Amino acid sequence: MLDFCGDATRVLPDHAVRLAASVVTIGAFDGVHLGHQSLVRGAVAEAREIGVPAVVWTFDPPPKVMFGRAEPLVSTAGKLARLAALGPDVIVLASFTRAYAARPAAAFLADLARIAPRRVHVGADFRFGAGQAGDVALLARHLPVHVPRKLCCPAGVPVSSTRIRALLRAGRPAEAQALMTGGFPARAAGHRLIEDFRGRI
Repeated sequence: MLDFCGDATRVLPDHAVRLAASVVTIGAFDGVHLGHQSLVRGAVAEAREIGVPAVVWTFDPPPKVMFGRAEPLVSTAGKLARLAALGPDVIVLASFTRAYAARPAAAFLADLARIAPRRVHVGADFRFGAGQAGDVALLARHLPVHVPRKLCCPAGVPVSSTRIRALLRAGRPAEAQALMTGGFPARAAGHRLIEDFRGRI
């Protein structure tokens, strides 16, 4: 049991979640940096406005990590803590394996159908399915999609996990840290993470 600010957030594996309606945001959320925080907050705000559960759908490990192209910026437990502090009702944690990555795009669309999204919030570069065959255009043919403008750092560069890793490699950890935590809410004792994902973290 972990404590966060806000109400209880349930963490569920992707095969165990079913909702009559939702607003969902989807992504690897590696590091839960300022851009991710903005995306999640937008989805949570819309969900509250229309009175449906707010869902964050993410992957463990992040795809780039699973394919060996990057090291994780935070642990799975750390990612869940940071996401939960942003106030979603449910975090869906999909186990990202090579078999999962090889599924057709239609399989992921079928997964999303189980939570009946009223709207899907994703970044413009979101891809899904084998060979990254699915993109925002395909997603938008099946579900209402919102793609917010990218958040940029003071230097005008879009905030991204790639940018954060580049700053760390360049020996600029303070700048990297600012992109990770600059807008992050403080921890508070009122929020608990309901760990339905037993044994995973």
